[in-house]
Amino acid sequence: MDVLLTGGAGYIGSHTAVVLLEAGHRVVVLDDLSNASEESLRRVEEITGRSHTFVRGDMLDQALVERVLREHGIDAVIHFAGKKAVGESTRVPLDYYSTNVAGTLSLLRAMEATDVRTIVFSSSATVYGELAVAPYLEKMPRDAFNPYGRTKEHIEDILTDVGAADDRWRIALLRYFNPVGAHPSGRIGEDPQGIPNNLVPFIAQVAVGRREKLVVFGDDYDTPDGTCVRDYLHVMDLADGHVRAMDYLADHGGVHIWNLGTGRGHSVLEVLRSFEKAVGRPIPHEVGPRRPGDIPAFWADASQALTDLGWVATKSLDEMTADHWRWQQQNPDGFAS
Repeated sequence: MDVLLTGGAGYIGSHTAVVLLEAGHRVVVLDDLSNASEESLRRVEEITGRSHTFVRGDMLDQALVERVLREHGIDAVIHFAGKKAVGESTRVPLDYYSTNVAGTLSLLRAMEATDVRTIVFSSSATVYGELAVAPYLEKMPRDAFNPYGRTKEHIEDILTDVGAADDRWRIALLRYFNPVGAHPSGRIGEDPQGIPNNLVPFIAQVAVGRREKLVVFGDDYDTPDGTCVRDYLHVMDLADGHVRAMDYLADHGGVHIWNLGTGRGHSVLEVLRSFEKAVGRPIPHEVGPRRPGDIPAFWADASQALTDLGWVATKSLDEMTADHWRWQQQNPDGFAS
């Protein structure tokens, strides 16, 4: 298939490009590089020995997207592009609605105009909200509690309405949990700009000497060791889930929703200890106050993805942290190394 990856130069997009190319698909990447590096795509070609097409541009440029879809004979879109920092979304919500929601509307208009009606959307477990009880099931009510999560919820609603209005559409909504790790080669991985928003890249930057210490936000939650528990998922398992969802849509119309997670939670301290095992030494850290908005514990029920897609997360927490450390150690300054 000819596949367009919006935001394909980013962390999850670049790993998905590897899986697609290795499976024999042709890949076109559309990315404005506002939070990614074209170097990631050069390394994707190095890993796979296969080429791709890169177009620098914005989803909001509908004419550009239409031209890309037509010129490359695109069969399916995997939609990663968008802003993704929860904290930032509370400070600049209009930026998030403009980029994520309006950008998706522009993309869908372009797809409709070119009769491309297969899309895999990068959603998030944040749509479940604060009151959901773990493990999260796809049938649970959604109640996102921050602008980032609400943009994902709104886009899910838009895609659901589009699918209901026209049965030619084939749509997958992938609600995934906490992606970590890197390609086992260490050549591509997560390269956040500025201070990392997520736990594992922050630990990695402390371990490599870019940051002084990790602050653990609270150790008095109702969890086994008092720290927050999350479902951490290897990025290569996650990439495989996108490709399986795309393949499923080739034979199934309508709108489909799947959680992608391991089905098991790990605490902040468990992740820290696993990373210390990978590094071979203690990592400086201290306990600080709770962070507003943090939920004590959540993890996925991913049984529906197993039933429909034959997909299950295969990699352990120790594999996730070892691969993440290999990437960070080989690339202490990310793609600028």
